[in-house]
Amino acid sequence: MHEMSIAQSLVAIIKEEMEKHGLTRLHAVRVCHGRLAALVPEALAFAFEACTLGTPMEGVQLEMQDIPIVLRCSQCGTEFSPEAGDLFMPCPSCGEGLGHEVLQGKELYLDNIEAE
Repeated sequence: MHEMSIAQSLVAIIKEEMEKHGLTRLHAVRVCHGRLAALVPEALAFAFEACTLGTPMEGVQLEMQDIPIVLRCSQCGTEFSPEAGDLFMPCPSCGEGLGHEVLQGKELYLDNIEAE
């Protein structure tokens, strides 16, 4: 379960940013993740809760925002989003089915920290 190591990294980054900006109270955190990031949102929420248990971050709202997949056709350059994560969807413009470039959908990042 690599979500635990991701949660531990998130907690470390949040602590560092709060110290850097003199913040003492954390309210909410938003993490953005692409559909291809190999992340189980429920597992990350559970791991984050476990990592913050008994700390000043306990009970902090963890919001997770899904980033859709965007592909660029290898043949004609059309950008499109496959339906329901189907990476084998042919290009809607030319019908090419292979070799599409992934433009969006692999991301995983800490987007926002709400604190005072």
